[in-house]
Amino acid sequence: MNYKTDVEAIDNFAEKYKILCDEISRVIVGQHEVIKNVLVSIFSRGHCLLIGVPGLAKTLLVNTIAKTLGLKYSRIQFTPDLMPSDIIGTEILDENRKFRFVRGPVFANIILADEINRTPPKTQSALLESMQERSVTAAGKTYMLDDPFFVLATQNPIEQEGTYPLPEAQLDRFMFNVILDYPTFKQEVMVVKNTTSGMETKLDIVLEAKDIIFFQNLVRKVPVTDNVMEYAVNLVSKTRPGTQKAHSWANEYINWGAGPRASQYLIIGAKCNAALNGKYAPDIEDVNEIAYSVLSHRIVRNFKAEAEGIKTDDIILKLSEQ
Repeated sequence: MNYKTDVEAIDNFAEKYKILCDEISRVIVGQHEVIKNVLVSIFSRGHCLLIGVPGLAKTLLVNTIAKTLGLKYSRIQFTPDLMPSDIIGTEILDENRKFRFVRGPVFANIILADEINRTPPKTQSALLESMQERSVTAAGKTYMLDDPFFVLATQNPIEQEGTYPLPEAQLDRFMFNVILDYPTFKQEVMVVKNTTSGMETKLDIVLEAKDIIFFQNLVRKVPVTDNVMEYAVNLVSKTRPGTQKAHSWANEYINWGAGPRASQYLIIGAKCNAALNGKYAPDIEDVNEIAYSVLSHRIVRNFKAEAEGIKTDDIILKLSEQ
């Protein structure tokens, strides 16, 4: 893509984002906030954890986004017997009696890790390593993953029997934690109409891999003022009980607060959110807009918070008020 200035590039980015949302909404009814968060994650080079009950079109959402972005899509169903080699691939002996590496489903642009908490930690780690390093190692050889690379992992909040919850250190690898809720009555009527008519919607490709990489680099170049930077770091510092900057609610209701990665994601997410809305620099409003998705899975509440019914979003709202 050739633009005379970064300002022109951001204007085009905001335009493409609107077209992208319109195209996705031809298949996905409602869920505008979820779609926005997933797209912010992609353009920020982050990954997303999606919490939602079965049947809310999580797979369809990821598949639709992959089609509109012209990216290779892969779905991995996590089960208790899934092995790391089922994700990253394995070496086989070919007809010439030579070992050959057969690539696993992780070698795609967009990965849907369905019910990631259904598989043991060893297998979870295989995917999480790929997310962090953007490469896999097999038999002593390192293989680079395709670029762009994005993981959307899902968890079912209902059935917790026989699950292996992700530890806090691994949850920290995800940029966003997004809650997928039920559709409204009108939205559900529209979903039923669309899915029972036998009509298939053909989607147009809005952006390609090279365009996404360009916009990912553009987002990084968006300038941030010192007051917005300090606001984001201050907000994260408030979540850490027993520290100098700790909020009174943090000392009272939080066992463990967010680390520096949360500050990084708040800034890069705010940059992307601003650019998608046609702004050339983020403000405090952009930080607050993504604060819940960045912080909700990085704050560990204590027993007192649970006993008094203080939810994570109540804490985040209280911290961002001041």
